[in-house]
Amino acid sequence: MLGTLLKPDYEKLIRDKDWKSLRSEFAQLDPPDLAEILEEFPLQDSAVVFRILPRDSAAVIFEYLPLDLQTKLVQSLADEQLVNLLNGMAPDDRTRLFEELPPEVTKRALASLTPSELKIARQLLGYRENSAGRHMTPEYVAVRPTMSAAEALTYIRKHGRGSETLNVIYVTDDKGKLLNDLKLSTLVMADPSTKVQDLDDGQLYSLLASADREEVVAAFEKYDRVALPVTDTSGVLLGIITIDDVLDVAEAEATEDIHKLGGMEALDAPYIESSFFEMIRKRAGWLLVLFIGEMFTATAMSYFEAEISRAVVLALFIPLIISSGGNSGSQATSLIIRSLAIREMELKDWARVLRREVLSGLVLGSILALVGFIRVVLWPTRVAVYGPHFVMIGLAVAMSLVGVVLFGTVCGSMLPFVLRRLGLDSAAASAPFVATLVDVSGLVIYFTCASIVLRGIML
Repeated sequence: MLGTLLKPDYEKLIRDKDWKSLRSEFAQLDPPDLAEILEEFPLQDSAVVFRILPRDSAAVIFEYLPLDLQTKLVQSLADEQLVNLLNGMAPDDRTRLFEELPPEVTKRALASLTPSELKIARQLLGYRENSAGRHMTPEYVAVRPTMSAAEALTYIRKHGRGSETLNVIYVTDDKGKLLNDLKLSTLVMADPSTKVQDLDDGQLYSLLASADREEVVAAFEKYDRVALPVTDTSGVLLGIITIDDVLDVAEAEATEDIHKLGGMEALDAPYIESSFFEMIRKRAGWLLVLFIGEMFTATAMSYFEAEISRAVVLALFIPLIISSGGNSGSQATSLIIRSLAIREMELKDWARVLRREVLSGLVLGSILALVGFIRVVLWPTRVAVYGPHFVMIGLAVAMSLVGVVLFGTVCGSMLPFVLRRLGLDSAAASAPFVATLVDVSGLVIYFTCASIVLRGIML
């Protein structure tokens, strides 16, 4: 909104090459607002702005830009500008940028880093993708347990300027092993002579560097912290993850799950920025799998060809039956996937979920069965459309709905547990996948019920 409003004024200053006025105008804006404005600029104008911005300001503003724009700017900036920009970025933000850059651009970007920053970048990039190690920053403040509160505060004033956050201070021994974390307010309010080790509240929570990003998000939700330390398996403090990073991680995880629930692979870039062929590649695989699954529906129908030929009216209800089962299964799988993702339940809860979903399936199926039966027997042209045995047809439809909805509900609720047990992403149990599975089984259930109810009457 702000960028759209101010864009014409700033573009005029750029065309007039009035750099002094432009710097003055930008100096009055907060970095997030200026980043919003730059998003509205053409790429060449954004590059010009970064050339005239002070080094420190440019790095801060750059971190607020979306990754796709960051990538384009890195490719367009001169070497000197790139050096200033990347060396001034926070290590965790820089790592996320490197993940998105083409290999040749990443190589150039790494070459622009100072030896110390290059060492940090290589360390973070060495961790597994989507792990806690990839999202942490080594910029934190750690004090020794033998320090007094006054000594600790003096140390923080001296060494805390480059820290990602000062809300939490970490306590480590001489070997770097994490002993405790303290709120800065605890140090400030403590008696100056009190030893740091005496301020331990016994509530230390940390993450392993190998932890998956889902575990990271769950830990922040559980412990309600603004930052969490990241350690190796021996407890040595490696870095910290702050809440702003977790928000980005949570957004990425939610986006990936939504894509999978839609029956496709997660996109690596925003929709608008994804190439046509990338979109086809991400969608075609799952679509082909689902298509092959649906082919079994034709096979199932051919098995009941005789029943259909003797009672053509049964074909009228096929879409109704299979869609009801698919809908109930989609509801169940969406609920369970979400609950597993946010740690509302664990694998051990499968039996409890099964009992609940069996009961839910029976009740939901009965509701649809009642409506379906009433629809058939009370339809004004029921005899002309369904024939003289419309009551029995309504009964067959009702029985089928109970069975199909029950099966769809149970299948949709249990499939995420099965996938999680196999070590796969439960989100792969997408709604289209469950619907396809239920389509085939729904036909079998429908015609089986019809054969039982209508045997000797129409079949």
